[in-house]
Amino acid sequence: MQADRAISVEAPHDLVYAWLCQLRVAPYSYDLLDRWGRPSPRHRDPHLTELEVGQRFMGQFDLVSFALNQHITLVTGKIAVTYAVRPEGAGTRLVARVRMGGPWIVGRLLAVGDVVMMRKQLLTLKELAEAENRAEP
Repeated sequence: MQADRAISVEAPHDLVYAWLCQLRVAPYSYDLLDRWGRPSPRHRDPHLTELEVGQRFMGQFDLVSFALNQHITLVTGKIAVTYAVRPEGAGTRLVARVRMGGPWIVGRLLAVGDVVMMRKQLLTLKELAEAENRAEP
């Protein structure tokens, strides 16, 4: 099972990529579900862009591949997620591709939950990157 999702962000692609690196510490989706109510950080830690294969993301994924300011690929079990940033006009296109292995019905059920969680995650990353971009002089 594969699902692709994308969103346009009014911020430079390197800034959007830096926000993707924040996924090392939080999922940026529904904090009540993902973090037992603890809010995901709203200020970016620039040190989180220092990536190495094997690092943990969102507490359950391992970083298996990345290209600076281009993409990150995360894996847990039979689930792989690639986030990519591409210049789009003056902004960025943030693309996420999720691949889920296992039985067909399990993949479909995971996809339904994922569409809700991933949508929120992409909208949150968009909001944070755009806010930081507006705040820069």
